[in-house]
Amino acid sequence: MANILLGLDVGGSSVKAALVDIDSGATVTPPRSVPTPVPSTPERVLEILCAIDRELKAEGPVGFAFPTVVKQGRARTAANVDKAWIDFPGGERLAQLIGRPVTFLNDAGAAGIAEMSAGAGRGRQGVVMLLTFGTGIGAALFTDGVLVPNTELGHLEMHGMDAEKLASARVRTAEGLDYPAWCERVNDYLAHVHALFWPDLFIIGGSISDDFDKFGHLLESRAEIRRAAYAGRAGIVGAAFAAARRFYS
Repeated sequence: MANILLGLDVGGSSVKAALVDIDSGATVTPPRSVPTPVPSTPERVLEILCAIDRELKAEGPVGFAFPTVVKQGRARTAANVDKAWIDFPGGERLAQLIGRPVTFLNDAGAAGIAEMSAGAGRGRQGVVMLLTFGTGIGAALFTDGVLVPNTELGHLEMHGMDAEKLASARVRTAEGLDYPAWCERVNDYLAHVHALFWPDLFIIGGSISDDFDKFGHLLESRAEIRRAAYAGRAGIVGAAFAAARRFYS
């Protein structure tokens, strides 16, 4: 089963996981989703990840996507999870617990790897940016297929606050915004990002992209806009791809 690896995607609201065929990019088990524990301390999150690993009988390297800047194997931020994660070696600790190697990376970066490898950005050159709208806003920037890590553009200032506090999917739900009202905010955000990076393509991801048919026509940008192929599964698939690249390349 060397081509079947476990992808883990921890978000501010849920922990998602599945076994992934790294040759095709398909999930070979139904994606598992459980609520992120409250408080979302490292110990409580890792307990859930270990339980999932046992349940799915995973083998080989594991990919662990997490909503943080990751440098030298350590979480450096904690905007949507418990602050105890800051400076915590998430991948190293999970590897100790399950006895197998773990690749620890930013969740939006993982989602972008999935889309660029086997999804909406496959084969696309130039500047591509994946944006995930969920608990926050995640961003993954690629130039000619190469990831620029840790682009935390959900925290770009917009109207005096973090953009994700205005335009995330969580804010849309919390404020009861209909799609036209929410997309007006998203378009404002896209304009800000475009002014800084001039991408050729925006890929819109996160679980909300399952409803892209309801709001995609309301999005506007000077860049091309595409729906993410993997939607809420992108972090899972990309985490598995990242583990395969690190340990099988």
